[in-house]
Amino acid sequence: MNSSRLDPPPVRLDSPSAREAVRIIRTLRDHGHVAYLAGGCVRDALLGKTPKDYDVATDATPETVRKVFGRRNTLAFGAAFGVIGVLPERAQPTTESPTPESPTPAKVEPIEVATFRSDGAYSDGRRPDSVSYGCAAADAARRDFTINGLFFDPATEQIIDFVGGRDDLWARRLRTIGDPHARFAEDKLRMLRAIRFATTLQFDIDAATHDAIRRHAADIDVVSGERIGTEMRKTLACDHAADGLRMLGETHLDQSVWPELGYADEASWRKRLASRPSVPEGVSDFVVALALVLTTSRHATRDLKGLRDRWRLSTDEVRTTTRAIEEHEALMRADELPWSSLQPRLIDRDIATTLAVAEAVAVSENGSRDGIRRCKTALQRPVHELNPPPLLTGQDLLAMNIPAGPAFKRWLHELRSKQLDGELTDRNEAIAWLDRERNTST
Repeated sequence: MNSSRLDPPPVRLDSPSAREAVRIIRTLRDHGHVAYLAGGCVRDALLGKTPKDYDVATDATPETVRKVFGRRNTLAFGAAFGVIGVLPERAQPTTESPTPESPTPAKVEPIEVATFRSDGAYSDGRRPDSVSYGCAAADAARRDFTINGLFFDPATEQIIDFVGGRDDLWARRLRTIGDPHARFAEDKLRMLRAIRFATTLQFDIDAATHDAIRRHAADIDVVSGERIGTEMRKTLACDHAADGLRMLGETHLDQSVWPELGYADEASWRKRLASRPSVPEGVSDFVVALALVLTTSRHATRDLKGLRDRWRLSTDEVRTTTRAIEEHEALMRADELPWSSLQPRLIDRDIATTLAVAEAVAVSENGSRDGIRRCKTALQRPVHELNPPPLLTGQDLLAMNIPAGPAFKRWLHELRSKQLDGELTDRNEAIAWLDRERNTST
C-alpha cells in the first residue's frame, strides 16, 4: 500500500454533499469502524475537478450501517451488494423567518455507503454472482481501473492507494486493476467504460488494457442496451467526443456498439464535433453531438433507428435528433427564406437543438452564418411578434360553412403564410381574400 499526506488536503470538503459524507465517516468511526471516501470522488478531486457525488466505503456491514444511522434514515439501495443509502441529517428547526435574500439550501442526495467487499464469479459477464465482505485492500482489488481504486481518509488527509492509482493519475493513464482480460471477462461493460473514462478525462489507455479490449470487443454484445446507451451518452456529451469515437474504432467496439458509424464521413463529423457551440440550458449535448455525426451519414434516418434500438434512446431523443437532421440546413440558409417558411421552424419545440446543430455545421464548413444570425435575432422577438395568433382559424372556416377537405387545409396554410409575410394584416382582409379564393374555385 502506498499512503502519503498531502498539504493542502487534495479532496475539497466544503460542499454540502462532502460535509455530509464526512459526517457519515465520522459517525461510523465513532462506532469503531473503518470508513473512507472512495472511488470517483477521490479521483476527480485529485484531478482538480469538483466531484458530482461522494461515496463512502467501510468495514461495517449493511445491517450495521442501518443500525448506526437508524432504519428510518437509510435506504436499501443495493443491500445484496453491500450498498446502503444514508439520508442527510435533518435540518434543525429555526425561529428565523425566511427572507428573499436568504439562499436556498442546496439539496443533498443520500450518500451511498458500501461495505468493503470481494466479488465472486461473474457468470453472466455483467454482475457478480455473489459478494463477500472484506477489507479495504480487497475492495480496491475488485474495482475496474486503478484510478477508481483510491480511498481518502478525511481525518488524516491521506490518500490510500493499494493499486497504483495515483501514479496512473499523474501519468494520465487508464489501466485495469490486475489482468485486463480477467477484468473484462467479469464485466464486459468495463470495455466501454474504459473508452468513456479515456475520453472524458483525456487519458491514454494502457497498452495491455487496450489490447484486451480489442481481443474481447465482440463480447460487448451481452451487455444491455440501457447500459451501453448510458456510457455512449456520457462519451458523446463531453467536449472530446471525437476522441471517443476514434477509440471505438481502434478497439473494434464500434462493430457492435455503433456499426452505422462506418456510413458517416469521419473527416466531416470530426470538424462538426470540434465546432459544437456551448448549448443553452435544456439542450442535450448528447443529442447535438449525435445529430452532428449522423448529418454526415448517407443513411442518417436509418442509422438513427438502429441506435434507437441498440442504445434504448428515448422518444424525446429520437424526435429531437430527427428534427435537427431534417431542419438544420434550412436554418443555415434562413436569410434566403421567406418569413412564412422560417417562422414555423423557429417556433418548433426543438428549435434550440436544431439551431445548435446548424451553427456547428456552418462553422465547420466555413460558410456564411447570416442565416444563423437571422434565426437568433428573430428568436429574441416578443412572443406576440414571433408567433402572432392566426387571423382566421379552422373554427372560423367551419362557421363560414366551408367543409373540411383538401381546399380547407390549403386555404388555412395560405392564410397563415400571407399573414406572416405581411400580405394580410387583419381579419377583414383575410375574410375578403378567402371569399375571392372560394369564388374563383367554384
